[in-house]
Amino acid sequence: MFNLIKKGIYTIKKKGFYIFFLKLKNYLSRRYFGESKKYKKYINENKIDKKRKEILKQKIQSFSYKPLISIITPVYNIDSKILEKTIKSVLDQIYENWELCICDDGSSNKTTLEYLKSIENKDKRIKIIYSQKNEGISMASNKALSLANGEFIAFLDHDDTIESNALYEIMKLLNNHPEADLIYTDEDKINIKDERFDPFFKPDFSIDLLFSMNYIIHLLVIRRNLVLEVGGFRKKYDGSQDYDLILRIVEKTNKIFHIPKVLYHWRTVKTSAANSPDAKLYAYNAAKNAIEDYFNRNNIDVKVGLSDKRGNYFVERKLYHKPLISIIIPTKDKVQYLKNCIESIFNKSTYKNFEIIIIDNNSIEIETKNYFDELKKIKNVKIIFYPYEFNFSKINNFGVSNSNGDILLFLNNDTEVIKNDWLERMLEHALRKEIGVIGVKLLFPDNTIQHAGVILGLGGLAGHAYYKEKNDTIKYFNMANLIRNYSAVTFACAMMRKEVFYEVDGFDESLPYNYNDVDLCLKIRKKGYFIVYTPYVELIHFESKSRIAKVEKSEIEYIYKKWKYIIDNDPYYNPNLSRLRSDFGLREKPIPWSP
Repeated sequence: MFNLIKKGIYTIKKKGFYIFFLKLKNYLSRRYFGESKKYKKYINENKIDKKRKEILKQKIQSFSYKPLISIITPVYNIDSKILEKTIKSVLDQIYENWELCICDDGSSNKTTLEYLKSIENKDKRIKIIYSQKNEGISMASNKALSLANGEFIAFLDHDDTIESNALYEIMKLLNNHPEADLIYTDEDKINIKDERFDPFFKPDFSIDLLFSMNYIIHLLVIRRNLVLEVGGFRKKYDGSQDYDLILRIVEKTNKIFHIPKVLYHWRTVKTSAANSPDAKLYAYNAAKNAIEDYFNRNNIDVKVGLSDKRGNYFVERKLYHKPLISIIIPTKDKVQYLKNCIESIFNKSTYKNFEIIIIDNNSIEIETKNYFDELKKIKNVKIIFYPYEFNFSKINNFGVSNSNGDILLFLNNDTEVIKNDWLERMLEHALRKEIGVIGVKLLFPDNTIQHAGVILGLGGLAGHAYYKEKNDTIKYFNMANLIRNYSAVTFACAMMRKEVFYEVDGFDESLPYNYNDVDLCLKIRKKGYFIVYTPYVELIHFESKSRIAKVEKSEIEYIYKKWKYIIDNDPYYNPNLSRLRSDFGLREKPIPWSP
């Protein structure tokens, strides 16, 4: 803020108040109104008017599968006017085969009770049970659950609302995927004036993101038998009881589906977590305990911590053994960068069981050869020579064939290690049998982000998330600072097991310059492995200091043809987000509405 004020004073002095005013207007527009304007376009594009409602009703007639959905709503001392809006949003549902199961958790608020009594007999689909005393949200939810007869359970808080087509969209998905056990949608917030803001367009299911935050939370629909099988809600996790439930459900099924549409509105009232993260501080410890309990049940030794940002968590896994890591570094001259890289590895790394394999590709400078002579004296450094034309894929495949470690770490020579435990924090994921590749946060020397994961389709083919954003950015729900899954990561610094590398036949040698890392990641994903990004490993990346980046049209055409189906719809991004910007901003034009 101080720097902004300084810039403002400087502009007024040098260029006058009018120029200052224009700059301020542009800044405020970008900072506060740009995304808001785009979101209003999204809302307008997806508005369900009378005409669209009739279209959807006709569509429902063609559904062969029309199960009952039980909507569970625990109620406690909520303003009756807000509760009325919540219930109206259910009554307005285009799909009509639902029941609303309400448990009043011993409300002392007279108007709440009067309103509930007034609607008891207005619609036979509304069922209400009254508790004699306040027992908390988990017990109230379980009582509401006891009223449910539906094949699926939907969860709706007493101050929130759902779009009129919410259940229609659930049914549409179930008719295409009747095997679905858990379904979630995108969401936004809504204020007391019913103004919508702060949309959360989510990725498809990402287990590591779920360990970092409860991103699934609204709208959540789960097969009833599964909810009963895991025992419903547990009181000791009140405040994060839904998080605990989700973590127990995902142990039982992988039939998890995401609808990339905002169908749930989380109301910001004074006492809600949507309004202030500090409103329910006890919920964060409950969430931490729920995550710990997940790992205890699965016999995985971890440390779970609370992030600096409310509602975010980190999981640190214990290393039971310390395999040899082969650090593979291609290089050519400009030895000062290689020297800086090697010294940072030796000076900073607390993990010592590694070998460094330097692959020299036609260096000619005397300084390089002198440095190689120094390195040859170090027992865990090996220098091998690749005396052919540059081909990143061939060079790295050659490096792997000369490695001894079970763990491979591909590293650019123009990187510098920052944190001492960088190898441990990558290795903890590399040893997970379900993980294929681990990527990290790379920073430019000015402390802006060079890489925080790869987004497919960004810039046409693939681009780096949060490129050139400040390292401490919390844009878009703090995604740059959470362990999460991506479809790909850069191999400027990436770790994997050697067995996985050979399972997919390594790098595609027909890609000498670009997208060879994206291609490798997608081959690994196709085999069923996950790609993990961790922000807890940071390196400086000076980027392309040894070689000038070369773009080959043939490589672009090859990759797009090979992976078009996933490039056009990255499951770890969202179709409603921009393909032109790397900061998870909204699409410049919303996707046209379709029934």
